[in-house]
Amino acid sequence: MLRINYENHYLKKPFNKRIKQVFKFIYYICFSLIKRFLYINVLTSVLRKFYDCMSKHPVINFLFFIFLAFSARAQQKQDSILTNATLNQCVQYALIHLPAINQSLIDEKIVNAEIKTRLADWYPQLNLNYTLQHYFQTPVTVINGTPTTTAQKNFSTAYFGVTQNIFNRDVLLASKTANNVRSQVNQFTTENKIFVALNVSKAFYGVLLSQQQIDLVEQDIVRLERSLKDAKNQYKAGIVDKTDYQRAQISLNNALAEKKQYQESLQSRFSVLKLLMGYPQNDSFQLRYDSMQLKNEIFFDTTQEVNFSNRIEYKILQTQKSLLQSNLNYYKWSFIPSISAYGNYNLTFANNNFGKLYSREFPSSYIGLSLDFPIFQGGKRTWQIRSANLQLDRLDYNFTSLRDSIQSEYTQALSTYKSFLSDYYTQQENLELATDVYNTINLQYKAGVKAYLEVIVAESDLRTTQINYLNALYIVLSSKLDVEKALGILNY
Repeated sequence: MLRINYENHYLKKPFNKRIKQVFKFIYYICFSLIKRFLYINVLTSVLRKFYDCMSKHPVINFLFFIFLAFSARAQQKQDSILTNATLNQCVQYALIHLPAINQSLIDEKIVNAEIKTRLADWYPQLNLNYTLQHYFQTPVTVINGTPTTTAQKNFSTAYFGVTQNIFNRDVLLASKTANNVRSQVNQFTTENKIFVALNVSKAFYGVLLSQQQIDLVEQDIVRLERSLKDAKNQYKAGIVDKTDYQRAQISLNNALAEKKQYQESLQSRFSVLKLLMGYPQNDSFQLRYDSMQLKNEIFFDTTQEVNFSNRIEYKILQTQKSLLQSNLNYYKWSFIPSISAYGNYNLTFANNNFGKLYSREFPSSYIGLSLDFPIFQGGKRTWQIRSANLQLDRLDYNFTSLRDSIQSEYTQALSTYKSFLSDYYTQQENLELATDVYNTINLQYKAGVKAYLEVIVAESDLRTTQINYLNALYIVLSSKLDVEKALGILNY
């Protein structure tokens, strides 16, 4: 008795708690419904007043919808147009608007729909078959020498059938490979995005290079125009002969021609960048960048080792191997019989009077189990299994080839990066020397110590060094992208 009372007391306490929880839950549901009801009433009242106002004033109605249309169009245009874009914004724009990326995303949806189409065979398959038939001449059967009509003039049937796959290797393969197939098409999209990020980044650096080359030439033009003016004044004063200002004019003309070349190059490179981004060719935008940040981005940890699993190509091969393994299992499942269950419910109607055809029905129903097992196919299944095994063996060589290719790509990219980085340091030092040399010779020329020819040579060396420095900077940035791609760590 003590045990029973103890158990009753033990069970009673949590039961009371459950009752309280139930009441709390009911209170919460009721309170939420009341709040939603009040909110709907208020919203309905506002919408009703808005509708009445719009109905009484058709002009306001027309202007309102015009405003909505232009707002939507302006918002859509704003989303597709850039003003000042950084490198990351250019890459993100390309990943959204580039047709190739959008096609890859559509391919993902297509594959997902195809997977669901195949997986639908796991669900019960319901079918309805209806017939309506009229005999102009009813069939006759002779029984004991007496002709006897065996059917009514009007005949109708309705068949309701259901089938359910229990084991079917085609449907089982679709289930087993669904995730791998989705992963494969997603990996193809990722691979496209990596190449888009790589190409857009290089094109971005190319445009920046052309812009900064133009800036340098414009600075040279200002300096040369000043030198030309000084040389003419000195010639008029009889201090120097006319060859000084003629040489200054030649240098200025060369600088103007060089500026024109860089401007044409900029237009061409900008067109390529727009193409790679999926940006309208008729629209324009400005590039935004930080010079110091670009210089800091050239550095890279060259001690990193290659991790093949980071490369998207390696991941695609791994997914392909999983799919081939599933294909091997598919052929092995051919030795297992296909099993399905089925059931039918039939309604039969027959009457010589068409108006009374459906006055009486003759139902029938049944269920069954179907087993399909091919006993002998001439060794077909065995050879299919062998072929699937050979495909797996062949794929292993693809792994070997890809690993060697990735290692070679990384080695070449790293060597190129180190070479260009060394050249960058050299050009940086040359730029400092050339700047110092030009400033010194220019001061000496103004003091009458140096000839103007030496000033022209110093200006030419300075301009060449500046261009070489910019080329080295952007080549290092581009080569760094190749190293990141080889390591599989390129961000996008």
